Amino acid sequence: MLRRLSIIALTAVLAVSPVTHAAAAEGAESVPDAKPLARAYGALGANFNQNLDALDYRELREARARWVRGFFPMPAADKGDPAEHFAISTITKAAARGYDTVLSLKFPYDAASFPAPGSPRMAAELARLDKVLPTVMGKVDILTIGNEPFIESLPAERDRRLNEFYETVARHVIDYRRERCGADCGTALYMGALNRLDLPDRRTPAAERWMTFVRQTPEIEGVDIHPHIPAPENAQPFLDYILPRMRPDQTFLVTEFSLVWYWQQHLKDPVAATFAQKYGFPSGTLVWQVIKAAIDKPFSERKWDDFLAGSPWFTSQAGFLRDQMKLYRDTGRLAVATYAFKQDDLMVENFGPGKAPWLLNSVYAPYTVQPRGALSGRGYWLDDFRALQRH
Repeated sequence: MLRRLSIIALTAVLAVSPVTHAAAAEGAESVPDAKPLARAYGALGANFNQNLDALDYRELREARARWVRGFFPMPAADKGDPAEHFAISTITKAAARGYDTVLSLKFPYDAASFPAPGSPRMAAELARLDKVLPTVMGKVDILTIGNEPFIESLPAERDRRLNEFYETVARHVIDYRRERCGADCGTALYMGALNRLDLPDRRTPAAERWMTFVRQTPEIEGVDIHPHIPAPENAQPFLDYILPRMRPDQTFLVTEFSLVWYWQQHLKDPVAATFAQKYGFPSGTLVWQVIKAAIDKPFSERKWDDFLAGSPWFTSQAGFLRDQMKLYRDTGRLAVATYAFKQDDLMVENFGPGKAPWLLNSVYAPYTVQPRGALSGRGYWLDDFRALQRH
Protein backbone atom coordinates (compact mmCIF):
# COMPACT_ATOMS: atom_id res chain seq x y z
CA MET A 1 0.00 0.00 0.00
CA LEU A 2 1.26 3.43 -0.88
CA ARG A 3 4.07 1.67 -2.66
CA ARG A 4 5.82 4.56 -4.38
CA LEU A 5 4.41 7.39 -2.37
CA SER A 6 7.32 8.02 -0.06
CA ILE A 7 9.49 8.38 -3.17
CA ILE A 8 6.96 10.67 -4.81
CA ALA A 9 6.72 12.78 -1.67
CA LEU A 10 10.48 13.23 -1.61
CA THR A 11 11.06 13.85 -5.31
CA ALA A 12 7.87 15.37 -6.65
CA VAL A 13 6.25 17.54 -4.00
CA LEU A 14 6.87 21.20 -4.53
CA ALA A 15 7.86 23.33 -1.60
CA VAL A 16 4.65 24.65 -0.11
CA SER A 17 3.86 28.21 -1.07
CA PRO A 18 1.24 30.51 0.41
CA VAL A 19 -2.03 28.91 -0.62
CA THR A 20 -3.80 31.74 -2.46
CA HIS A 21 -4.14 35.50 -2.34
CA ALA A 22 -7.59 35.05 -0.86
CA ALA A 23 -6.29 32.75 1.85
CA ALA A 24 -3.54 35.17 2.77
CA ALA A 25 -6.03 37.99 2.94
CA GLU A 26 -8.14 35.97 5.35
CA GLY A 27 -5.14 35.16 7.51
CA ALA A 28 -5.28 31.43 6.79
CA GLU A 29 -2.54 29.30 8.25
CA SER A 30 0.15 28.25 5.79
CA VAL A 31 2.19 25.07 5.75
CA PRO A 32 5.87 25.54 6.58
CA ASP A 33 8.14 25.29 3.55
CA ALA A 34 10.50 22.93 5.32
CA LYS A 35 7.88 20.26 5.99
CA PRO A 36 6.20 18.84 2.88
CA LEU A 37 2.78 17.35 3.55
CA ALA A 38 2.81 13.57 3.82
CA ARG A 39 0.15 13.09 1.15
CA ALA A 40 0.89 16.00 -1.18
CA TYR A 41 2.05 13.74 -4.00
CA GLY A 42 1.11 16.12 -6.81
CA ALA A 43 0.22 13.08 -8.91
CA LEU A 44 -1.78 12.93 -12.15
CA GLY A 45 -3.77 9.76 -12.72
CA ALA A 46 -6.35 8.14 -14.98
CA ASN A 47 -10.02 8.68 -14.17
CA PHE A 48 -12.54 6.08 -15.37
CA ASN A 49 -15.63 7.19 -13.39
CA GLN A 50 -18.24 4.41 -13.82
CA ASN A 51 -16.21 2.67 -16.54
CA LEU A 52 -13.46 0.88 -14.68
CA ASP A 53 -14.21 -2.15 -16.83
CA ALA A 54 -12.64 -0.18 -19.72
CA LEU A 55 -9.24 -0.18 -18.00
CA ASP A 56 -6.50 -1.52 -20.27
CA TYR A 57 -3.06 -1.97 -18.74
CA ARG A 58 -1.38 -1.47 -22.11
CA GLU A 59 -2.92 2.00 -22.32
CA LEU A 60 -1.95 2.81 -18.75
CA ARG A 61 1.62 1.85 -19.59
CA GLU A 62 1.62 3.89 -22.80
CA ALA A 63 0.33 6.92 -20.89
CA ARG A 64 2.75 6.24 -17.99
CA ALA A 65 -0.16 6.41 -15.56
CA ARG A 66 0.39 5.03 -12.07
CA TRP A 67 -2.82 6.24 -10.41
CA VAL A 68 -6.26 4.87 -11.28
CA ARG A 69 -9.60 6.29 -10.13
CA GLY A 70 -13.24 5.28 -10.49
CA PHE A 71 -16.42 5.14 -8.45
CA PHE A 72 -18.72 2.48 -7.05
CA PRO A 73 -22.49 3.14 -6.99
CA MET A 74 -23.65 2.07 -3.55
CA PRO A 75 -27.05 0.63 -4.66
CA ALA A 76 -25.07 -2.04 -6.53
CA ALA A 77 -24.26 -3.55 -3.13
CA ASP A 78 -27.85 -4.86 -3.05
CA LYS A 79 -27.37 -6.83 -6.27
CA GLY A 80 -24.60 -9.21 -5.32
CA ASP A 81 -21.21 -9.48 -3.68
CA PRO A 82 -19.57 -6.03 -4.05
CA ALA A 83 -16.17 -7.71 -4.40
CA GLU A 84 -17.38 -9.17 -7.69
CA HIS A 85 -18.69 -5.89 -9.08
CA PHE A 86 -16.48 -4.80 -11.97
CA ALA A 87 -15.62 -1.46 -10.33
CA ILE A 88 -14.31 -2.96 -7.12
CA SER A 89 -12.76 -6.04 -8.69
CA THR A 90 -10.94 -3.90 -11.29
CA ILE A 91 -9.57 -1.36 -8.85
CA THR A 92 -8.45 -3.92 -6.28
CA LYS A 93 -6.74 -5.94 -9.01
CA ALA A 94 -5.01 -2.78 -10.19
CA ALA A 95 -3.84 -2.17 -6.63
CA ALA A 96 -2.55 -5.73 -6.41
CA ARG A 97 -0.55 -5.10 -9.62
CA GLY A 98 1.17 -2.13 -8.02
CA TYR A 99 -0.97 0.77 -9.19
CA ASP A 100 -2.03 3.48 -6.77
CA THR A 101 -5.80 3.73 -6.50
CA VAL A 102 -8.64 6.09 -5.66
CA LEU A 103 -12.21 4.83 -5.25
CA SER A 104 -15.15 7.16 -4.70
CA LEU A 105 -18.32 5.84 -3.06
CA LYS A 106 -21.30 7.21 -4.98
CA PHE A 107 -24.60 7.74 -3.14
CA PRO A 108 -27.24 8.63 -5.78
CA TYR A 109 -30.05 10.49 -4.03
CA ASP A 110 -31.09 12.73 -6.91
CA ALA A 111 -34.45 10.92 -7.16
CA ALA A 112 -35.17 10.19 -3.50
CA SER A 113 -34.84 11.94 -0.14
CA PHE A 114 -31.81 11.37 2.02
CA PRO A 115 -32.33 8.85 4.82
CA ALA A 116 -32.53 10.56 8.19
CA PRO A 117 -29.91 9.55 10.77
CA GLY A 118 -31.26 6.77 12.97
CA SER A 119 -33.98 5.77 10.50
CA PRO A 120 -34.46 2.27 9.01
CA ARG A 121 -33.42 3.64 5.62
CA MET A 122 -30.16 4.93 7.10
CA ALA A 123 -29.60 1.56 8.74
CA ALA A 124 -29.98 -0.02 5.30
CA GLU A 125 -27.45 2.41 3.83
CA LEU A 126 -24.95 1.63 6.55
CA ALA A 127 -25.54 -2.08 5.98
CA ARG A 128 -24.54 -1.53 2.35
CA LEU A 129 -21.36 0.12 3.58
CA ASP A 130 -20.65 -2.91 5.74
CA LYS A 131 -20.77 -5.05 2.59
CA VAL A 132 -18.50 -2.74 0.61
CA LEU A 133 -15.87 -1.66 3.13
CA PRO A 134 -14.30 -5.11 3.67
CA THR A 135 -13.63 -5.33 -0.07
CA VAL A 136 -11.68 -2.05 -0.32
CA MET A 137 -10.43 -0.94 3.09
CA GLY A 138 -6.70 -1.50 3.32
CA LYS A 139 -6.58 -2.30 -0.41
CA VAL A 140 -7.19 1.04 -2.14
CA ASP A 141 -4.92 3.95 -1.32
CA ILE A 142 -7.65 6.58 -1.13
CA LEU A 143 -11.35 6.13 -0.40
CA THR A 144 -13.51 9.17 -1.11
CA ILE A 145 -16.80 9.39 0.77
CA GLY A 146 -19.20 10.70 -1.84
CA ASN A 147 -18.88 11.33 -5.55
CA GLU A 148 -20.74 14.60 -6.28
CA PRO A 149 -23.09 15.12 -3.32
CA PHE A 150 -24.42 18.48 -4.44
CA ILE A 151 -25.43 17.03 -7.80
CA GLU A 152 -26.46 13.55 -6.66
CA SER A 153 -29.21 14.93 -4.43
CA LEU A 154 -32.59 16.60 -4.66
CA PRO A 155 -32.13 20.37 -5.10
CA ALA A 156 -34.44 21.05 -2.15
CA GLU A 157 -32.31 18.85 0.13
CA ARG A 158 -28.94 20.46 -0.50
CA ASP A 159 -29.01 21.76 3.05
CA ARG A 160 -28.41 20.31 6.52
CA ARG A 161 -30.08 17.06 5.38
CA LEU A 162 -27.25 16.48 2.93
CA ASN A 163 -24.68 17.25 5.63
CA GLU A 164 -26.32 14.98 8.19
CA PHE A 165 -26.41 12.08 5.76
CA TYR A 166 -22.78 12.34 4.65
CA GLU A 167 -21.51 13.02 8.16
CA THR A 168 -23.27 9.87 9.38
CA VAL A 169 -21.77 7.86 6.55
CA ALA A 170 -18.30 9.30 7.15
CA ARG A 171 -18.37 8.49 10.86
CA HIS A 172 -19.39 4.93 10.03
CA VAL A 173 -16.47 4.58 7.60
CA ILE A 174 -14.08 6.08 10.15
CA ASP A 175 -15.27 3.68 12.85
CA TYR A 176 -14.94 0.73 10.50
CA ARG A 177 -11.41 1.69 9.50
CA ARG A 178 -10.35 2.12 13.12
CA GLU A 179 -11.87 -1.17 14.26
CA ARG A 180 -11.04 -3.37 11.25
CA CYS A 181 -7.99 -1.84 9.59
CA GLY A 182 -6.05 -0.41 12.51
CA ALA A 183 -3.94 2.66 13.16
CA ASP A 184 -1.57 1.92 10.26
CA CYS A 185 -4.36 1.32 7.72
CA GLY A 186 -3.11 2.14 4.25
CA THR A 187 -6.40 3.66 3.06
CA ALA A 188 -6.70 7.44 3.43
CA LEU A 189 -10.16 9.04 3.66
CA TYR A 190 -11.35 12.14 1.80
CA MET A 191 -14.74 13.81 1.45
CA GLY A 192 -15.90 14.49 -2.04
CA ALA A 193 -16.54 16.14 -4.28
CA LEU A 194 -17.56 19.79 -4.55
CA ASN A 195 -18.71 21.23 -7.89
CA ARG A 196 -18.96 24.72 -9.42
CA LEU A 197 -17.43 26.61 -6.54
CA ASP A 198 -16.67 29.29 -9.12
CA LEU A 199 -20.37 30.23 -8.84
CA PRO A 200 -21.23 32.26 -5.71
CA ASP A 201 -24.60 30.54 -5.30
CA ARG A 202 -22.82 27.18 -4.82
CA ARG A 203 -20.97 28.44 -1.74
CA THR A 204 -23.96 27.67 0.43
CA PRO A 205 -24.31 27.07 4.18
CA ALA A 206 -24.27 23.35 3.39
CA ALA A 207 -20.97 23.71 1.52
CA GLU A 208 -19.59 25.68 4.46
CA ARG A 209 -20.69 22.97 6.89
CA TRP A 210 -19.13 20.37 4.56
CA MET A 211 -15.78 22.09 4.84
CA THR A 212 -16.17 22.55 8.60
CA PHE A 213 -16.69 18.80 8.97
CA VAL A 214 -13.62 18.12 6.83
CA ARG A 215 -11.51 20.49 8.91
CA GLN A 216 -12.73 19.31 12.30
CA THR A 217 -12.55 15.56 11.66
CA PRO A 218 -8.97 14.36 12.28
CA GLU A 219 -9.44 11.14 10.32
CA ILE A 220 -10.36 13.00 7.13
CA GLU A 221 -7.30 13.86 5.01
CA GLY A 222 -9.01 16.52 2.92
CA VAL A 223 -11.60 17.23 0.25
CA ASP A 224 -12.15 16.35 -3.40
CA ILE A 225 -13.12 18.94 -6.02
CA HIS A 226 -14.47 18.59 -9.57
CA PRO A 227 -13.67 21.78 -11.51
CA HIS A 228 -15.67 21.22 -14.70
CA ILE A 229 -15.56 24.82 -15.80
CA PRO A 230 -16.34 27.23 -18.68
CA ALA A 231 -12.91 28.91 -18.60
CA PRO A 232 -9.48 28.02 -17.14
CA GLU A 233 -9.54 30.92 -14.69
CA ASN A 234 -12.65 29.47 -13.07
CA ALA A 235 -10.53 26.86 -11.30
CA GLN A 236 -8.90 29.39 -8.96
CA PRO A 237 -12.10 30.08 -6.96
CA PHE A 238 -12.21 26.38 -6.03
CA LEU A 239 -8.81 26.69 -4.37
CA ASP A 240 -9.65 30.04 -2.84
CA TYR A 241 -12.63 28.40 -1.19
CA ILE A 242 -11.28 25.08 0.06
CA LEU A 243 -7.71 25.83 1.13
CA PRO A 244 -8.44 28.40 3.85
CA ARG A 245 -11.14 26.08 5.20
CA MET A 246 -8.90 23.05 5.70
CA ARG A 247 -6.34 22.25 8.36
CA PRO A 248 -2.78 23.12 7.36
CA ASP A 249 -1.91 19.42 7.28
CA GLN A 250 -4.75 18.50 4.89
CA THR A 251 -4.49 18.00 1.14
CA PHE A 252 -7.01 17.93 -1.68
CA LEU A 253 -8.01 15.74 -4.61
CA VAL A 254 -9.09 16.81 -8.09
CA THR A 255 -10.53 13.54 -9.36
CA GLU A 256 -12.38 15.21 -12.25
CA PHE A 257 -11.65 18.45 -14.10
CA SER A 258 -12.28 19.72 -17.59
CA LEU A 259 -13.33 22.54 -19.90
CA VAL A 260 -16.53 20.75 -20.89
CA TRP A 261 -18.73 23.85 -20.49
CA TYR A 262 -16.34 25.82 -22.69
CA TRP A 263 -16.37 23.11 -25.37
CA GLN A 264 -20.16 23.09 -25.27
CA GLN A 265 -20.30 26.81 -26.14
CA HIS A 266 -18.63 26.04 -29.47
CA LEU A 267 -20.62 23.05 -30.70
CA LYS A 268 -22.63 25.27 -33.03
CA ASP A 269 -19.59 27.04 -34.49
CA PRO A 270 -18.91 26.41 -38.19
CA VAL A 271 -16.05 23.99 -38.68
CA ALA A 272 -12.87 25.44 -40.20
CA ALA A 273 -13.20 25.91 -43.97
CA THR A 274 -9.81 24.27 -44.63
CA PHE A 275 -10.90 21.14 -42.75
CA ALA A 276 -14.26 21.05 -44.52
CA GLN A 277 -12.62 21.37 -47.93
CA LYS A 278 -9.95 18.77 -47.22
CA TYR A 279 -12.38 16.14 -45.95
CA GLY A 280 -15.43 16.83 -48.08
CA PHE A 281 -17.78 18.42 -45.54
CA PRO A 282 -20.24 20.99 -46.92
CA SER A 283 -19.52 24.65 -46.25
CA GLY A 284 -21.20 25.70 -43.01
CA THR A 285 -20.95 22.27 -41.35
CA LEU A 286 -21.05 22.77 -37.58
CA VAL A 287 -18.63 21.42 -35.00
CA TRP A 288 -21.18 19.08 -33.44
CA GLN A 289 -21.96 17.62 -36.87
CA VAL A 290 -18.30 16.77 -37.42
CA ILE A 291 -18.14 15.09 -34.01
CA LYS A 292 -21.30 13.13 -34.83
CA ALA A 293 -19.71 12.02 -38.11
CA ALA A 294 -16.67 10.77 -36.16
CA ILE A 295 -18.95 8.87 -33.79
CA ASP A 296 -20.82 7.28 -36.70
CA LYS A 297 -17.59 6.34 -38.49
CA PRO A 298 -14.43 6.92 -36.45
CA PHE A 299 -11.84 9.18 -38.06
CA SER A 300 -8.22 8.39 -38.67
CA GLU A 301 -5.93 9.89 -36.06
CA ARG A 302 -4.74 12.44 -38.63
CA LYS A 303 -8.28 13.49 -39.51
CA TRP A 304 -9.29 13.92 -35.85
CA ASP A 305 -6.13 15.93 -35.17
CA ASP A 306 -6.80 18.10 -38.22
CA PHE A 307 -10.33 18.77 -36.97
CA LEU A 308 -9.12 19.93 -33.57
CA ALA A 309 -6.00 21.71 -34.82
CA GLY A 310 -8.12 23.68 -37.27
CA SER A 311 -10.48 24.86 -34.53
CA PRO A 312 -9.25 28.10 -32.89
CA TRP A 313 -11.66 27.63 -29.98
CA PHE A 314 -9.86 24.36 -29.23
CA THR A 315 -6.26 25.35 -29.95
CA SER A 316 -6.62 28.44 -27.76
CA GLN A 317 -7.02 26.03 -24.82
CA ALA A 318 -4.38 23.53 -25.88
CA GLY A 319 -2.38 24.17 -22.70
CA PHE A 320 -5.31 23.46 -20.38
CA LEU A 321 -4.02 20.21 -18.88
CA ARG A 322 -0.52 21.58 -18.28
CA ASP A 323 -1.77 24.85 -16.86
CA GLN A 324 -4.30 23.26 -14.53
CA MET A 325 -1.78 20.80 -13.14
CA LYS A 326 0.63 23.66 -12.48
CA LEU A 327 -2.12 25.57 -10.67
CA TYR A 328 -2.93 22.61 -8.42
CA ARG A 329 0.67 21.56 -7.83
CA ASP A 330 1.83 25.07 -7.03
CA THR A 331 -0.35 25.06 -3.91
CA GLY A 332 1.87 22.35 -2.42
CA ARG A 333 -1.36 20.71 -1.20
CA LEU A 334 -2.41 18.52 -4.14
CA ALA A 335 -2.62 14.85 -3.27
CA VAL A 336 -3.87 13.44 -6.58
CA ALA A 337 -5.57 14.79 -9.68
CA THR A 338 -7.11 12.33 -12.14
CA TYR A 339 -8.11 13.23 -15.68
CA ALA A 340 -10.67 11.73 -18.08
CA PHE A 341 -8.82 8.77 -19.55
CA LYS A 342 -11.16 7.18 -22.08
CA GLN A 343 -14.32 8.01 -23.98
CA ASP A 344 -17.32 5.86 -23.03
CA ASP A 345 -20.67 4.97 -24.55
CA LEU A 346 -22.64 7.52 -22.53
CA MET A 347 -20.57 10.33 -24.02
CA VAL A 348 -21.60 9.46 -27.58
CA GLU A 349 -25.19 8.33 -27.03
CA ASN A 350 -27.67 10.61 -28.88
CA PHE A 351 -24.94 13.13 -29.59
CA GLY A 352 -26.20 16.51 -30.76
CA PRO A 353 -25.78 20.27 -30.31
CA GLY A 354 -27.25 20.22 -26.80
CA LYS A 355 -25.19 17.36 -25.37
CA ALA A 356 -22.25 18.04 -23.07
CA PRO A 357 -19.16 17.09 -25.15
CA TRP A 358 -17.33 15.15 -22.47
CA LEU A 359 -15.66 13.14 -25.23
CA LEU A 360 -13.37 16.08 -26.09
CA ASN A 361 -11.67 15.74 -22.71
CA SER A 362 -10.40 12.20 -23.10
CA VAL A 363 -6.81 11.01 -23.28
CA TYR A 364 -8.01 8.08 -25.41
CA ALA A 365 -10.74 8.39 -28.04
CA PRO A 366 -12.07 4.91 -28.92
CA TYR A 367 -15.44 6.26 -30.09
CA THR A 368 -14.17 8.96 -32.47
CA VAL A 369 -10.72 7.71 -33.58
CA GLN A 370 -9.81 4.43 -35.22
CA PRO A 371 -7.96 1.94 -33.00
CA ARG A 372 -4.23 1.29 -33.29
CA GLY A 373 -4.24 -2.46 -33.23
CA ALA A 374 -4.95 -3.45 -29.62
CA LEU A 375 -4.75 0.16 -28.42
CA SER A 376 -7.55 2.71 -28.54
CA GLY A 377 -7.30 5.71 -30.82
CA ARG A 378 -5.34 8.62 -29.39
CA GLY A 379 -7.14 11.66 -28.06
CA TYR A 380 -5.56 15.10 -28.10
CA TRP A 381 -4.25 15.01 -24.53
CA LEU A 382 -2.05 11.90 -24.50
CA ASP A 383 1.32 13.63 -24.99
CA ASP A 384 0.68 16.18 -22.24
CA PHE A 385 -0.66 13.49 -19.91
CA ARG A 386 2.54 11.49 -20.37
CA ALA A 387 4.76 14.54 -19.93
CA LEU A 388 3.05 15.47 -16.67
CA GLN A 389 3.74 12.15 -14.95
CA ARG A 390 6.02 12.08 -11.94
CA HIS A 391 7.82 8.81 -11.25
